[in-house]
Amino acid sequence: MAANEATSNLTELLKEADAACYMAKELGRNRIHVYRVEDSEIAKRSGEMQWVSRINQALEEDRFCLYAQSIEPLGFSSDHHYEILLRMLDETGKIIPPGAFLPAAERYNLISKIDYWVIENTFTVLGNNRVFLEQINFCSINLSGQSLTNPEILDSIIDHLDKSGTNAEKICFEITETSVISNLSMAMTFISTLKELGCRFALDDFGSGLSSFGYLKNLSVDYLKIDGMFVKGITDNPIDHAVVKSINDIGQVMGMQTIAEFVENDDIKSMLSKLGVNYAQGYGIGKPLPLEQLINRVIKSNQHR
Repeated sequence: MAANEATSNLTELLKEADAACYMAKELGRNRIHVYRVEDSEIAKRSGEMQWVSRINQALEEDRFCLYAQSIEPLGFSSDHHYEILLRMLDETGKIIPPGAFLPAAERYNLISKIDYWVIENTFTVLGNNRVFLEQINFCSINLSGQSLTNPEILDSIIDHLDKSGTNAEKICFEITETSVISNLSMAMTFISTLKELGCRFALDDFGSGLSSFGYLKNLSVDYLKIDGMFVKGITDNPIDHAVVKSINDIGQVMGMQTIAEFVENDDIKSMLSKLGVNYAQGYGIGKPLPLEQLINRVIKSNQHR
C-alpha cells in the first residue's frame, strides 16, 4: 500500500495497513485485503482498534469501576442476588458503558485482562464488606469465553477465594452459551473445579445459540438466564412467549432455576411470574448502581427491618 490522496502521513498509512491486515485474517487468512476508505467493515475494525490502546491505558491507570444490578425473586423466595457489572472511566472521569469497549476487548484478546481486574476488585470489595455478604445469597461475576480456557484465571479465582476467606457459595459465575460451545471440554473442567469448591454457575443469554437444548444436559449449571431478546416481547409476541415458556420448563425439569433478563415493566414481570420463572432482572426491577452505593443501600435497608 502506498500513500495517496486519502492518506496524509505515514502514521495513518500504517494504521490503514494494520486494519486491512486484521480484515484479511478475519476473512480466512492466506489472502489479500485492499484498504478502501468506504469499506464499512474496515471502518468498524479501525474504530475497535482505537479502543485497544484506550483499554490498555485504562487498565494501567486503574480506570475501571464496578456496578451492580439486583436480581429479584418472582415467587415466595426472599433470596437477594446481584450481578456485578463493569464500567470504564475516560480520561476526564466520564462513565463509558461496556458495550463501547467490550467488543474490541474480546476481538483483540484483552478480555481476560479485564476479567482478571473484575475478579480481583470484586473479591476486594466483598472482603471489605462482610456484613453485606452475610445478608445476600450471592453475587454474579461475568466470565468471557477466553477466561474459561485460561488456567491462570482459574488459579486466580481459587487463590482469591482462599486468601479473602470468602464463602464460595456467595459467588456465582455467569458464562454465555456461545463461549461454552466454543470449547465444551475445557469449560466443563472449569465449571466442575469451581463447583467442587461451592461456587455456582449461571448460563447467560440462554436461547440465543443454535443448539441450546442439545448440550444443556451436559452442563452442570445452577441457573439459566433467559435471553432478553425473547423476554422483551413476551407480552405481545406469541413466539417470544413460547420460547420463554419452553426454556423455563426445561430448566425446571433439569433442576435449574431461571432468571429472565431485560424485564422492563410490571406487565412483563407479571407474565414471567405466571410462567413460573424464578427471578427477574432489568430496569423494571432495578437499575445498575455503583457497587459501593448498592452495598450501603442494602445494609441500611436491612438495619431498618
